[in-house]
Amino acid sequence: MGAGHDHHHGHDHHGHDHSSDHEHQRTAGAAFRWSIVLNSNLTALQLVIGFGFGSLALIGDALHNLGDVIGLVLGWGAERLSLRPPQGRFTYGYGRSTQMASLINGLLIFSAGVVVVVEAIQRLANPVPLIAGPVAWAAAAGIVINLLSARLFGHDHHHDLNQRAAVLHLLTDAAVSVAVLISAIVVGLTGWLWLDALTAIGVGAAVIWSATGLLREAIALNLDAAPRGVDLGAVESLLQQLPGVAAVEELHVWGLSTSRTALTTHLLIDSDQLSGCGWNGEQLMTEARKQLARLGIRKCTIELETSDRLPS
Repeated sequence: MGAGHDHHHGHDHHGHDHSSDHEHQRTAGAAFRWSIVLNSNLTALQLVIGFGFGSLALIGDALHNLGDVIGLVLGWGAERLSLRPPQGRFTYGYGRSTQMASLINGLLIFSAGVVVVVEAIQRLANPVPLIAGPVAWAAAAGIVINLLSARLFGHDHHHDLNQRAAVLHLLTDAAVSVAVLISAIVVGLTGWLWLDALTAIGVGAAVIWSATGLLREAIALNLDAAPRGVDLGAVESLLQQLPGVAAVEELHVWGLSTSRTALTTHLLIDSDQLSGCGWNGEQLMTEARKQLARLGIRKCTIELETSDRLPS
């Protein structure tokens, strides 16, 4: 910078609570592990019954469950990888692996939905015999297992796109299983074989719809967009209201992972106003990091600049 400027840099290396990270990992790890076990068994059961008793809707549900299992494995691996410390060329660590897992999960969900819709449209023209009883029981098992698996993640999954992707998989599957159960009961009572294919189309459409929002957010995070839960206007306003801050410049907020948010900014300081409040630059940066942590931003790099070019 030119003459008349004084620079101070602040880096928050201690604002992130690693003990809470490891506690978060233990809770999430158990949820991922049990969900994988439960859904692997459910997928095998539904595939056997779907093929054995002629239900394309149940096969579609099973394929989505298989996507769940793959997605849960990816999510669990990414969750563990994200907590490895930075090393070598990976100076930011491996947090982005959770964002990549969310993107892959979204693609898997979308693809499974398309496959089911295409197959169902073909079957509408050529309905096949369906034995409703076993299909209904398998669908009921799907409802119970998917809701139980989603419950394992608790309420904190809303703050982590990787876990939210996993829970979205599970809740969508539970809804799909409800549709398959109702369809199987109606087919058993009426003999309307075409209803299974029609239900499968609805199942596939619901799966595609659920994947679209997830893909949109995952792509945005991979392009360094500010996480959806961060209000950039509120962040700028918070910094602007700190003592001595005349302007907030070069404000950048992005996700280091699906659960950790980083910020860099350049604050132009009125040194007279700052000293009039009895503060110095270090105190200002400490307060800024404290306030930002309340917004969920715990990794901050803040540059302070005082200038004689401030407007009078």
